[in-house]
Amino acid sequence: MLIPMILSGGSGTRLWPVSRRNLPKQFLSLSGNGTLFQQTIARTRLLPDVGAPIVVASEDHRFLAADQLLEAGVEGAAIVLEPVARNTAPAIALGALKALERDPQALLLVLPADHLIGDTENFTDAVRQALPAARDGWLVTFGIRPDRPETGFGYIRRAESIGDNAFRVEQFVEKPDQATAQSYLEHGGYDWNSGMFLFKAARYLEELGQHAPEMLAAVRAAYATGRGDLDFVRVDKDAFAKVPDNSIDYAVMEKTARAAVIPVSCAWSDIGSWSALWLSGKHDKQGNQREGDTLTVNTRNSLLRSHDRHVIATVGVDDLIVVSTPDATLVAHRDAAQDVKKVVDQLKASGRTEHSFHRVVHRPWGSYDSLEAGDRFQVKRIVVKPDASLSLQKHHHRAEHWIVVSGTAEVTCDDKVFLLTENQSTYIPLGSVHRLRNPGKVPLELIEVQSGSYLGEDDIVRFDDVYGRA
Repeated sequence: MLIPMILSGGSGTRLWPVSRRNLPKQFLSLSGNGTLFQQTIARTRLLPDVGAPIVVASEDHRFLAADQLLEAGVEGAAIVLEPVARNTAPAIALGALKALERDPQALLLVLPADHLIGDTENFTDAVRQALPAARDGWLVTFGIRPDRPETGFGYIRRAESIGDNAFRVEQFVEKPDQATAQSYLEHGGYDWNSGMFLFKAARYLEELGQHAPEMLAAVRAAYATGRGDLDFVRVDKDAFAKVPDNSIDYAVMEKTARAAVIPVSCAWSDIGSWSALWLSGKHDKQGNQREGDTLTVNTRNSLLRSHDRHVIATVGVDDLIVVSTPDATLVAHRDAAQDVKKVVDQLKASGRTEHSFHRVVHRPWGSYDSLEAGDRFQVKRIVVKPDASLSLQKHHHRAEHWIVVSGTAEVTCDDKVFLLTENQSTYIPLGSVHRLRNPGKVPLELIEVQSGSYLGEDDIVRFDDVYGRA
């Protein structure tokens, strides 16, 4: 059985302010139809005899992954949750253990969830070419044929052919300088390291046990003491925290004698920065990539994205990145796109929240948008999915007023349960045990006005929650 394994634990800090910790780039629609995560899933469905995917995701993103699988119509997927980040080698080991429960001979197609592939046909052809080598016990990686001297990627040097367009890996090479990258391009025997793999699940664990036995033992212990929860496989947090942090390249691929590479040209991008997105996207006659409400005068080779109601207008500029969201605007030179991460680091160091949350925050039951805030008050727009419910909860420091804009709300307030419809409202006193539920078939939208001495999201005591949150 060929089982796609989707690695979706990244944070995408270089695509701030659109990508943030609670809604990273793999769950965003940045190019093409659907999110990068959904596009990755869709590519795997074109392969023959493919099984339901295994998704390895961060604990924080479990409902994003589940919702986007549901939207994509994918059934039978397993979502394995990483309680703490431990890099790709342990994450793939978790997926391999899960795959072996389905099929002792399972083949794992390991794909990062945040890559863009423009030529799906060439990609699927490369996977088919890799199958014989993987079945013969090779650990196959996919090398992207370079079309420019790129210094932002690692490289793979090919050795002799082992058949079916597969080559033994001679060497994995770190990110080169410009002159070295140019020499690799001219040599012709080097490919970009894509981070995509195909191998037997059992073979990967065998190699991991040979080259990183402590890691494999710790992963096995964490997986064995895990448990099922709703649609998720929860790995024991304390046990997984003891797993060494390392990538598959360092832990296995650079040490094994059975590494193979399939070169492929498939319009691939890891979308590692705004400049990478500009490079991979469509441009107007002036070389600009534009999305949303934008106006340009004498502007060339720039990326402009407006994600709110405000127009972005540029005059007499070249090679810029301008990205606007409801609560942040980024202006950067395209050549400095990798340094956007430094802005995120500054936000973290100053105790701000814009690196973690958008103004619109997604929850398993829906979303909320913080419209206005001041001393002792906050106004939110809340949207609850049909048949979804917030937790039964109370607050120590705030009271709330709810006004229904559309849909029907079922309100629990202490010992009372009642319905509200459009233009009706209610008051939730400080300390009252309450719940909001949408019993209808259409989304429930309401305005919430909070007032009190402390309005933080951590002022919640949950008594009952269908989503298993504390």
